[in-house]
Amino acid sequence: MTVDVLAVGAHPDDVELGIGGTLHKLVQQGLRVGILDLTQGEMGTRGTVEERLAEATEAATVLGVARRENAQLPDAGLHNTPDQQRVVIEHLRSFRPRVLFAPMAPDRHPDHDAAHHLVRDANFFSGLARIEGTREPHRTPQVYFYHPYFEAAMPQLIVDISAHFEAKQAALRAHASQFFNPAYTGPATFIASESFWQTIQTRAAYWGSRINAAYGEALYCTQPLGVALPPGLEGLI
Repeated sequence: MTVDVLAVGAHPDDVELGIGGTLHKLVQQGLRVGILDLTQGEMGTRGTVEERLAEATEAATVLGVARRENAQLPDAGLHNTPDQQRVVIEHLRSFRPRVLFAPMAPDRHPDHDAAHHLVRDANFFSGLARIEGTREPHRTPQVYFYHPYFEAAMPQLIVDISAHFEAKQAALRAHASQFFNPAYTGPATFIASESFWQTIQTRAAYWGSRINAAYGEALYCTQPLGVALPPGLEGLI
């Protein structure tokens, strides 16, 4: 199944943290949305590979995602190399999205930073016919970027997710081994703390406040976006 939108994360749960509300909103508007997790999160302090796969599947169901796959690249070992690019290229040519979301750089997590460059370059090379593979070439024309945890700079776009924040939270709760969950027995981690869980709402509320909405999610562009008119003028002409 091809998709309209593909969101790529370095680890299971990255996409939900960064743009879970946006994806739910797109699904509710009738678009086919896919998720590609680059690693299985096998180096994480909490959760087994099997647990995290089940959690990712449940989160995809919550968001209404049509297709979710895992590239099985090495956790704590993502690099923008030709070998890893070829793996990502095969997935991009299979999903064939019209819009692509990928992690933004710089980021405090080395895998997130590497994923930015890896997905960006793989998307370009995916359009080259002389790069052989099992599927026809495909280059996604529009790429947006997001930070899973904290924004490092002012974004170019903020999506109003006010009606979709509860779905975002539900998708994150599906990752029961990773986030604040008193019922889960495991070592303490930063993202499993109650304080981190509270920052998820605080962060969304902050970006929402910048656009006079209850909740928002930030997006970045590395190239100019073309518009017919500056926003706000369409109804006046």
